[in-house]
This record gives sequence, C-alpha cells and structure tokens, in this order.
Amino acid sequence: MENLMISQKNIITSILKLPLRNGRRFVAIVGPPASGKSTFANQLQQQISGSCVVPMDGFHLSNEQLKKTGLSNRKGSPDTFDVGGLELILAKISGGGNVKFPTFDRSLDCVIQNGGMVKSKDHTILVEGNYLILNQEPWKKISSHWDFSIMLDVPQEIIEKRLLERWAANGFDASQAAFKTKNNDLPNAIIIKNNSLEANYYLCL
Repeated sequence: MENLMISQKNIITSILKLPLRNGRRFVAIVGPPASGKSTFANQLQQQISGSCVVPMDGFHLSNEQLKKTGLSNRKGSPDTFDVGGLELILAKISGGGNVKFPTFDRSLDCVIQNGGMVKSKDHTILVEGNYLILNQEPWKKISSHWDFSIMLDVPQEIIEKRLLERWAANGFDASQAAFKTKNNDLPNAIIIKNNSLEANYYLCL
C-alpha cells in the first residue's frame, strides 16, 4: 500500500505539471477489465482539485445495437463501443464550459444519457477505460487527446478472480460467470496488453 501511495503522489505531481490546453488537460487511465480503473480514477479525483472523471463505459453501444450486429456475447470488446461519440464528447470538453456526458449503469446494463457533467471549473479530465490507447482504428485516432496516460498493470490471476466475483455479484451463477470471464473478458484483457500504445506511466497494482 505504501508503494501505491508513493506512486499516486508521483503521478499527481506529473499531472499537475502538464500545461493546460484551452484551460484543460486530459489524462487517460487504461487497463484491462477489473484492473481497478474506476477506483483509481476516483482516488485521483479526490486528490486533484478541479478534476472530473469521464468513464469510457458510457459509450457502450446499446443492447439493441449489439443484438442487431450479433455482438451481444462480445459486449465490452473494442468494436462494441461508440468511439465516434466518445471523440465528439472529448472535442466538446476541449472547447471548455459545461459538458454533459453519458454514463453506464452496471446494475441496469445500460447507458444513462447525460448521466455526468464536466463543469466549467474543471481543468483536469480523467478519462478511464479499456481501449483509450489501443493501437488500432478507430481507437487510435483519439490518442491525440491525451496529455498523459497511465496503464494499470494487474496480474491475470487477480483480474480473473475479480471478474468472477463481479459477475457473481450481478446475479450470474458460477458457470455463467466463468463462461463470460473466459470467453470475453480475458480475451479483451489480452488485446489491451498486446495492442496498446506505450503509456506515460505504468502502475502495478
């Protein structure tokens, strides 16, 4: 825990040294499913005054869209997100002012439109998600938004344990949880590990 606290302090110092562009800076917090991105982003938000967390999960394609394209079983993979919508919101945030953005309700398994808002006073935008520095289109084109990127590096056995617990907490039995973890989440984790651009900072959790 002590090493994590020291690392967080170093990261915060590095972030606050970044120059603002039109009054804002963008930080990408990246990692595989269940690596602790949301928790870490929220910890940074609590320690950086004038910061706001924007989760990538708010840009999930709807279940109806996934069903039409046959991707329901691959929800959470790179091609099941509205990358264009994310890019549009990032551009709006770059322009300053108050900007609403969608969030994701895991218990309802759906996107909540205008579920969050970047306020005009927010200068440090902490965007967290799996594929923010993925080295393939259409994800690659959003990498120009990041002033700083952090990759969370978590051993696969810990990720697998957390995923099984997450699915169980959402009402899936052991066999269903194992199927979802093995056939979707872990393959996505491998994509992130093998196909991401280099991050500015790697944090081992």
